[in-house]
Amino acid sequence: MVDIRAIGAALLLCLTPALAGGKAAAMEARGAFMQTGVAAPRPIGHQGFCRRNPDECRPIARRSRPEPLKLTPALIHRIATINLSVNSTIKAESDEDVYGVEEYWTYPTTVGDCEDFALLKRRKLHEDAKIDLADLLITVVKKPNGEGHAVLTLHTTDGDFILDNLNWRILRWSETPYSFLKRQSIDDPGRWNRITNGRDVLVGAVAK
Repeated sequence: MVDIRAIGAALLLCLTPALAGGKAAAMEARGAFMQTGVAAPRPIGHQGFCRRNPDECRPIARRSRPEPLKLTPALIHRIATINLSVNSTIKAESDEDVYGVEEYWTYPTTVGDCEDFALLKRRKLHEDAKIDLADLLITVVKKPNGEGHAVLTLHTTDGDFILDNLNWRILRWSETPYSFLKRQSIDDPGRWNRITNGRDVLVGAVAK
């Protein structure tokens, strides 16, 4: 069994600014935060999800606090616990195998595709950890092999972090091996924006 405390410590290590060599330089080049640009087409699966769950895709009322989520040790532990719980409870299976269609976004109960993991983490982090939905953004990326993939971005004052069903660690977005394409809008979860600084894949950062 994986030690939850170790996972919390791993996330705390991600917040440490001291990094060595080329990896640090690559992270600095990408920046701590994703930069979003023009509107992007919604993924087909998300369009269907919004039709079935319209309340989940309405614009978010403007928040009184101007900054992203501020992390605390207790909140880090809670985030790590939820991330591990979903990754260990849900079995990864393709939409084609489960539903007989290429893309079907939904909340999983026992099995699900990558975007289903992201949806469930988003809901649990909002309901159980009281994190603003504007700081929980489903994000579409491309793996080094060219395959599409979906992850959840945690938008914090310390930067953007990635919750991924392929990795129990919670990493800075710049530490992942992915090319970042688009993500949900902070103000409107039914809309998406392109990520303008997300295509430089970090060499040597491989999910274990």
